[in-house]
Amino acid sequence: MRHDVKKVKDNFDILGDFISAAPYGSGHINDTYRVVVDQGGTEVHYIFQRINHNIFKNPPALMDNIRRVTDHINSKIHDEDEASRHSLYVIRTTEGKPYYHDLDGNFWRAYIFIEKAMTYDIIESEQQAFQAAQAFGTFQKELVDIPGKRLHETIPDFHHTPRRIAMLEAAIAADVMDRVKSAQPEIDFVLKRKAEAEILIKLQEQGQLPERITHNDTKLNNVMIDDETGEGICVIDLDTVMPGLIHYDFGDMVRTSTSPAAEDEKDLSKVYMQFNMFEALLRGYLSTAGDFLTPVEKEYLPFAGKLVTLTIGLRFLTDYLQGDIYFKTRHDEHNLDRCRTQFKLIESIEQQMDKMKTLLDSID
Repeated sequence: MRHDVKKVKDNFDILGDFISAAPYGSGHINDTYRVVVDQGGTEVHYIFQRINHNIFKNPPALMDNIRRVTDHINSKIHDEDEASRHSLYVIRTTEGKPYYHDLDGNFWRAYIFIEKAMTYDIIESEQQAFQAAQAFGTFQKELVDIPGKRLHETIPDFHHTPRRIAMLEAAIAADVMDRVKSAQPEIDFVLKRKAEAEILIKLQEQGQLPERITHNDTKLNNVMIDDETGEGICVIDLDTVMPGLIHYDFGDMVRTSTSPAAEDEKDLSKVYMQFNMFEALLRGYLSTAGDFLTPVEKEYLPFAGKLVTLTIGLRFLTDYLQGDIYFKTRHDEHNLDRCRTQFKLIESIEQQMDKMKTLLDSID
């Protein structure tokens, strides 16, 4: 579907004449455009996004989160040019809102475009892993003292592993696609680790783990890397920023950055946790987040990768049993293939857990 981005631009507080708009980036959820505006003979770039309100059911609440988070981070950076590169900068509408609601029911937002930096879909080095983890640690650290009420939960129970297991058990009982037999080893794998899935939630309920503001989608391509310095300068894609545990962010970095294999790799011998990548993530993360983390939070960082990988794997498994109703698939066993890679990665993490804990102790 084509959108009249020029008309959308006119509703934001952006001076200058519209020149062009073109699709931008590799995201699959929102519609993203790079918009060019003529401001006194100079071309200035912006990012416009149509929020997918089929996935994010409450765009005003989502944008309230993003407004509060970015305003708070930007308030700590006194150089305006630096602020626009080290944090997303939300452009207000002509009515002062952080989003525009058009007549077709679409919700739009606009950001200043971050120049001379880019994202990477595939991690290429330990240094990139270090920089990404450092950037996410900085992001969390800057939000420790955010004032006001609790942020909205844009996707409730997003990382609540026990509830995800309950959904899996319901799918097993229903077996609507007659697929339980074909996935029995994977089902057994999850149920064997059911007690472990409750560890962090129970610690939080006991008051041993504090709730933080977390990003909840800490893939490498959600950090802008400076073209010249290679520094991770800005965390982007803030749709899932909400209350959570820091382990969800660190764990997803481990899940997405330490294995050299594709998420749906059929040859499971290619799936394993590269310890050098884990070390780069841990050192990068603690270099910025280490200042505010509690001893208990630090203690469970090695476990975090295992838990988040289990959570994502069982989500793939549940979707497979339900008939592939959530994740897009290219063939009947695509979600089962994805599930198997996650579980193979968990086995590799388990084999290296003692080594991971020793590394953590040496950094502390």
